[in-house]
Amino acid sequence: MFDVDNAAAKNVLAYIRSLTAFKDKSWEQLYPALSIVTFKKGEYLLEEGKVCQSLFYISEGYCRAYYNKDGKDINTAFFFENDMATNVSSFGQGEPSEYAIQAMEPLTAVKFDKQLLFAAAGQDPDIQVLGRKCLQMIAAKQEKHAAIYKLMSGQERYEYMETNFPELLQRVSLSHLSSWLGVARETLSRIRGRRE
Repeated sequence: MFDVDNAAAKNVLAYIRSLTAFKDKSWEQLYPALSIVTFKKGEYLLEEGKVCQSLFYISEGYCRAYYNKDGKDINTAFFFENDMATNVSSFGQGEPSEYAIQAMEPLTAVKFDKQLLFAAAGQDPDIQVLGRKCLQMIAAKQEKHAAIYKLMSGQERYEYMETNFPELLQRVSLSHLSSWLGVARETLSRIRGRRE
């Protein structure tokens, strides 16, 4: 049973209200699809090669999306409080995920179960709209990062991150940041040194 008085539940309900207007009936239809889950640092929300069956609203903590290439982790995204984390193509198409999503701090999330969410969406058009909006926001974030990666130098990407995602600098390790920015750790150290 989804406990609406839990802090994570209150956070996700506020997040949903920021996206769409929901009638009481829609909330009642949605609740069975939701559960509150916790992960220890290092645990996986999604393993590489598995089909993604959930959307995760991050209430507390953060996680990273990454894949391994030639024994090296390549970070593709970070998800912080008030973000939705998933693999959009795996969730939508039912294909194995090309990357993993791993908790980088003790993490509390609200899990949207795919099958129960789809069943609820079949009963209620407001839930359909919510699902579409969540997936569009995640896809837009991924597209934005891909564009930044293609169009900006390492220095410009760092400056963009500093302005738009300052939490990354405070909470993410230098090695994970350098991987996400697509620069060597030493290069990132030099860029940071010039900025201070």
